[in-house]
Amino acid sequence: MTRSEAREQAFVLVFENIFNPELSIDQIVEAAGESEDIQHPDAFSRELAAAVIEHRDEADAVIEKFARGWKVTRLAKVSLAILRLAICEIRYFEDIPAAASVNEAVELAKKYATEKDASYINGILGSFIRSGDAQ
Repeated sequence: MTRSEAREQAFVLVFENIFNPELSIDQIVEAAGESEDIQHPDAFSRELAAAVIEHRDEADAVIEKFARGWKVTRLAKVSLAILRLAICEIRYFEDIPAAASVNEAVELAKKYATEKDASYINGILGSFIRSGDAQ
C-alpha cells in the first residue's frame, strides 16, 4: 500500500470518527471494515487516524484560527476530516515534509470534495505552515 492509499484510509477513519466520536480507533476500523469502506488499514493509517482522534481539539483550534470567519461546526465534514488529518500529520509526523502533507490533503479534497474545497484547504494549511504554528 502506498503512503497516499494509507492516507486515504486514515481519512475514511477520521471521517467516520466525526459521526461517532465516542468510538475508539479499533472500533472505527472494525465498523469501517464491516461496511467495506476500507479493507485492512496499515500501521501508518491507524497511527495517523489515532493521532487525529487524540489531538482533535488541537487541530480544531488551528482550523478556527486560520479559517477566518468559519467555525469548525460550519465546515463540510469532508473538509473538516481532511484538515484534521493534514494538521496532525504536519504537526506530529516530523519525518513527512509539510509540503507533501498539504499536497496529499489537496488531492483528497479534489477526490472527495470540490475544487473550491481543495483551494480553501490549501489556503488554511499554507497559512498554518507560514505562521510557524506547525512546529
